[in-house]
Amino acid sequence: MLSMKGLRQAAIALALCSGAAGARAATPAVPPAVAQALRCTPGAACAAKIPVKVVIVTMFEVGQDTGDVPGEFQFWRERRKLDVRIPFPQSHHDLYYNPQSQILGMVTGMGSIRSATATLALGLDQRFDLSHAYWLVAGIAGVDPHQATIGSAVWAHYLVDGDLAHEIDAREIPADWKSGYFALHSNGPGDKRPQQADEGEMFALNPALADWAYGLTKAIALPDSPQLAAARAPYTGMAPAQSPPKVMTGDNLAAMTFWHGAKMTEWAHDWVDFWTGGKGVFVTSAMEETGTFQSLEYLSRIGRADRNRVMVLRGASNFTMPPPGVAPADYLLKENQNYSGMRASLEALYTVGSKVVDTLLADWPRYAKAPPK
Repeated sequence: MLSMKGLRQAAIALALCSGAAGARAATPAVPPAVAQALRCTPGAACAAKIPVKVVIVTMFEVGQDTGDVPGEFQFWRERRKLDVRIPFPQSHHDLYYNPQSQILGMVTGMGSIRSATATLALGLDQRFDLSHAYWLVAGIAGVDPHQATIGSAVWAHYLVDGDLAHEIDAREIPADWKSGYFALHSNGPGDKRPQQADEGEMFALNPALADWAYGLTKAIALPDSPQLAAARAPYTGMAPAQSPPKVMTGDNLAAMTFWHGAKMTEWAHDWVDFWTGGKGVFVTSAMEETGTFQSLEYLSRIGRADRNRVMVLRGASNFTMPPPGVAPADYLLKENQNYSGMRASLEALYTVGSKVVDTLLADWPRYAKAPPK
């Protein structure tokens, strides 16, 4: 009997063989250079290149990539006809590609460690030409009910890391401390002296590109439903939470811990405000952005990516705190069984993200040269 390691190695070998065979069988529909690149061994030198115009960066899938309950990747995989599977054993999930549109879809895996390593692995893979590629991070997120509601789609300007910090247990913090969690190199949570975000604490996206993407999509009507209305109704006194979904802008806090509650939401606002020097506003919480963007920063230094062509769009699937009168622990455990805005946020991500992708592709000779403004 094969061990689990042996089974995994056999699966990879089978994937490589079937990928090569599939490339040969599909040669009439696939450009010769792409077919040649598909026959290259992952991680090895490859003279042929697969041209990429847009990379769709998702973080997880539920079950299969097609035909079942969707995660972040499934709509892109099915609706964009990303039918050419490209073995990617050096990361979490195989890649999928459309030779006609030159869209590449990836699933990094959850958390900043996997998102960073997957992004770096793709950027260094010799099978791809990513020199002019746009990167669209499209994933679900928690949302502050004081800022927005579930089902909304939110474009970010700033990405703030929530993991690099000092911390002591909340049961042991001094009486005059607001929190037991504070910035590295600072003298407690009351120390508001500005710090340089030179260790990955904060990244600023290309503001012109973010503004362009928002301007292009802000008028898109996002679907509402009785289910969404019922989920937001208890958030009395919070007008943004009780409003229908919409396209908006707001900044993202990425932390590996899935946190929840009013006090944590207040911390998130303080954290984003601190690291952006008051320029950013916390709206969405996720886990991966800072890892993804750190890798793209590094890849930009060697011409394997362009940090000015990166966009982050998050769909609000759940609230970061409970409604009035509900305990945070109770709400978190209930919501973890089924995010109330999950399906709506996935539809919003695809609808809004597709508008940007279609616009880039429709005028590619122009946008290949320089990002839109």
